[in-house]
Amino acid sequence: MDFQSLGNTSVIGLQWGDEGKGKVVDLLTEHFDLVVRYAGGANAGHTVRIGAEEFALHLIPSGILRPNVLNVVGPGVVLDLEILSAEIEGLKARSIKVENNLQISNRSHLVMPYHKKQDRLAEANLGADRKIGTTFKGIGPCQADKMMRSAALRMHDLYHPETFRRRVAEILADRNKLFATVYGDNEPLDAEQMASDYLRYAEMLSQHVTDTTLTLHDAMSRGDRMLFEGAQGSLLDIHHGTFPYVTSSTCVSGGAAAAAGVAPSAIQNYIGVVKAYATRVGGGPFPTELEDPTGDKIRERGREYGTTTGRPRRCGWFDAFAARYCASLSGITQLAVMHLDTLGTFQEVNICTGYRYRGETLRIFPAELEVLNEVEPLYETLPGWSGDFTGIESCEQLPEGARRYLDRLEELLEVPITLVSVGPDRLATLHRDTSVMSC
Repeated sequence: MDFQSLGNTSVIGLQWGDEGKGKVVDLLTEHFDLVVRYAGGANAGHTVRIGAEEFALHLIPSGILRPNVLNVVGPGVVLDLEILSAEIEGLKARSIKVENNLQISNRSHLVMPYHKKQDRLAEANLGADRKIGTTFKGIGPCQADKMMRSAALRMHDLYHPETFRRRVAEILADRNKLFATVYGDNEPLDAEQMASDYLRYAEMLSQHVTDTTLTLHDAMSRGDRMLFEGAQGSLLDIHHGTFPYVTSSTCVSGGAAAAAGVAPSAIQNYIGVVKAYATRVGGGPFPTELEDPTGDKIRERGREYGTTTGRPRRCGWFDAFAARYCASLSGITQLAVMHLDTLGTFQEVNICTGYRYRGETLRIFPAELEVLNEVEPLYETLPGWSGDFTGIESCEQLPEGARRYLDRLEELLEVPITLVSVGPDRLATLHRDTSVMSC
């Protein structure tokens, strides 16, 4: 990857999240002046490993691990202040510089305790076959209030304490009534205690809260380089994913500019991130899922347990049909393939190249759950590879099977692969020469 030629860049997940975006952002950050987290909330979990240390980030951009880069949490991120405050304190305790390296948008919406309670109650009220698989972080209810507008609270509201206390009391009176009437929950939340807790968080975070839209516009005027960090994955996009088993925000590239506060033309490059196989957390269709020892082996080799929830991830073969759909939605210009080492030791590996539905080969990833639950994935089988990737420093040193696998992914997705991860550490990443269309 030619880092010097990169303009403002956005990192986009092309599967169901957990692709390794945090590692890619951390790796690229040293070539940028700002890292901007623009969507999602504490339901995201970006893991970065540096030597023996591992950092799990939920709300703070992955660029915070580089000391000379400004990290911005944009207006599109919904904020759980309890988690955010704990994350900041945890980083400081590990000697990570945060004070002048973090800005939080005053336009960001607040995830309140009643959002998390509503999340739990609503999911429990669904039948077993209808559960969404929410992380219970209150993201959906918060986003719903945002769209309804009258019950929404934003970061700047905290700095008008009397108005904030009044609004929390009004909102909670209605919400407690809803919980009792609809869900039979008769343990009302305390408005005064809740407002006091959040005003205390506001005081702790005040040095970081600002109009980040102005920050980004000033940065563009100076010619600073910006890296935009997405959350979740494109197949969880509210418009284009496996609805209703999706998140409540836009995960494809079109949402980056609006959620961050810049013009679409401000972002020139889109890096799509995929695992060398597929994973999913929670419910919803997964055509290439492996509910067998092969899937179990991928899970254990890849340490496929959720950063946010700790839940075991569902695992399956790489779905090139779905990934190509997501790459086209976002105008992906480069690909990063993660966890290539996880597939080592398999004698054969499969790639899904298309779907067949009732005898018909589909042209595009379908919208209907009924179709997705019935499709037959069409597989292409390639020889596997063995060997330890420790110490490998270039694509040329990879086993032939691994190189052939990357070549085929590149052909199917029709986007050049420029980064390949062969281990969890920051340095276990290979830069692929795009002037030669194979490793």
